[in-house]
Amino acid sequence: MSYALKELNRETGFGGMGITKDREVPVISLANFEARKAEIADQLWKASTEIGFFQLSDHGIPLEQIDEAFEMTARFFALPQEVKAKYPMAKGTNYGWEYKAQVRPSTGTADNKESFQITVPKMAGLWPSGEELPGFKACMLAFERANWAVGMKVLSCFADKLGFPADFFTEAHDPTSPEYQSTQRMIHYLPMVDAKPEDFTGWRAGAHTDYDCLTLLHQRTGQGGLQLCPGKEADGGELAWTDVPPVTGLITCNIGDMLSRWSDGKLQSNLHRVRMPRADEYLGPRYSLPFFCQANRDALIQAPTGSEPPITAKDFLDMRIAANFAKIGM
Repeated sequence: MSYALKELNRETGFGGMGITKDREVPVISLANFEARKAEIADQLWKASTEIGFFQLSDHGIPLEQIDEAFEMTARFFALPQEVKAKYPMAKGTNYGWEYKAQVRPSTGTADNKESFQITVPKMAGLWPSGEELPGFKACMLAFERANWAVGMKVLSCFADKLGFPADFFTEAHDPTSPEYQSTQRMIHYLPMVDAKPEDFTGWRAGAHTDYDCLTLLHQRTGQGGLQLCPGKEADGGELAWTDVPPVTGLITCNIGDMLSRWSDGKLQSNLHRVRMPRADEYLGPRYSLPFFCQANRDALIQAPTGSEPPITAKDFLDMRIAANFAKIGM
């Protein structure tokens, strides 16, 4: 299958198992941000041009708030299927609940997970009721906005390095606009129940790059599986994957395709996937909380040198959603 976006066509060739390789994922502190911004920007730029991934410490989101969001996530996915099905992700959208509906171009098979996606202006009729899940809406809205604030700090550093105005990306992700499309996602990777040997092969989420400018991912210690692969690196012609150990409280970040385009490809939008656990590892459910800094629908993504044709963030995201969620509504 051929896609209109080069980013999607690139993904189709990355479905193999590859090999594993140890790499260091940089940990960057955001402490004393205003006073250290130039130093932090240099560290972020180095990580994002060399490996495309980094982790944030001292980011300002309290551990108690992260724990609360994870507990609420587990409670949501524990709801009966018929309750979650009242809040479905409709065809061509990126908000609501889906179950094993995301098919990666890299694999052609559905990810072994379910998710609920929160895009604030689009959530009419998609919030579970207070009777079904008390406190859910307040908890997740607060968590969404906390992640947005951290994302805008990081993106302001990239704006400085790219020669854009300091608030260029903040304005492109304005949450007060009806065109806002940044998304807080809740993911439940299904547990390994009565697993056969063949069930431990493959992926819980196939290899992909992200659609957005920047992804902020919260993981829980002990619930591993995330692997990264810098696009520039291969070993003997095979892609070389690195395990990223999950640490509660650290935010794992990666550059997305939107920001890679905005930077003329200087910032690396790199492949990642979630592998199946090994038989000797934790086999229970895996929860993760990614926040996607997706530029507002009316933002124009335009490389400074004109190396790529300009495209609105709406059109860019629509093409990615159509490719990844084609089975919804079939």
